[in-house]
Amino acid sequence: MTIKALFLAGMTAVLTVNAASAKDLRSIGLTLGSLGNPYFLALVDGATKQAKTINPAVKVNAVSSEYDLGKQSSQIDNFIASGVDLILVAAADPKAIGSAVQRAQAAGVTVIAVDVEADKVDATVQTDNKQAGAISCDYLVSKIGGKGNVIIESGPPTSSVLQRVEGCKMALAAYPDIKILSDNQNGKVSREGGKDVMLSYLTRFPNIQGVFTIADPQAIGSILAIKQLSRSGILVTSVDGSPDAVEAMRSDTPLQASAAQDPAGLGWRAVQIGYDIMNGKKPENRVTQLPPILVTRDNVNGYKGW
Repeated sequence: MTIKALFLAGMTAVLTVNAASAKDLRSIGLTLGSLGNPYFLALVDGATKQAKTINPAVKVNAVSSEYDLGKQSSQIDNFIASGVDLILVAAADPKAIGSAVQRAQAAGVTVIAVDVEADKVDATVQTDNKQAGAISCDYLVSKIGGKGNVIIESGPPTSSVLQRVEGCKMALAAYPDIKILSDNQNGKVSREGGKDVMLSYLTRFPNIQGVFTIADPQAIGSILAIKQLSRSGILVTSVDGSPDAVEAMRSDTPLQASAAQDPAGLGWRAVQIGYDIMNGKKPENRVTQLPPILVTRDNVNGYKGW
């Protein structure tokens, strides 16, 4: 056999081995905060589209953890038992979820954190949450004239929430005439939670100029509370860029701006990065952050949305 023939035979063997060793994406499990939140539905949609691009026959199973660590750990165990290849997790508890993540990895499953950080995962895909909080709160201050009483309406103690609050505080710290009345109440990333917390605030504080909520569902609930108690002179900003927030900014409501995320983009990037890791291609950076875009009453009509 000639040298050329030997070379071609060797290359064929290498290609055959590589093709044989490539892992298929047959099944994905997603455990997310709440599928009642349009944000997570958009994330599932983005993940599903990318997964079907890789394998049209892929099975995608998305479930709600409702921010319950025990429930989420059981969901991950169920994914392992069902033989998924890839898990996307929006961690209910970034640290405590690590043991469940390690069980999945021990079973040969790649685990990607989405939206929030999680211990022990193979990679993380999230919004730059600190920047989201900062640009939303900086805009809030500009709308209330650089001074006044402000509330930071927090949420579950996930990394994304904590980073948004941190970014907001960084922005507010540049204004000595801003007073933060409260920053520790959990609006539960829901309309009902936001409304309940805001009703409490409105009862406690007679003089409020601005409110920053860590997510749009809470902002919508807070607006309902403001309307219910007939309070005026209170402006609101938030994070997400959701359809409800867009509608509110186009209407006569206190909502002035929302730092928009790209949940579908988070979903498809997480799937692609996870699939690459499954096949030995690690991302350049362990954490991928997508920049937020500030959507305001002035530019909302040019915003494409989720």
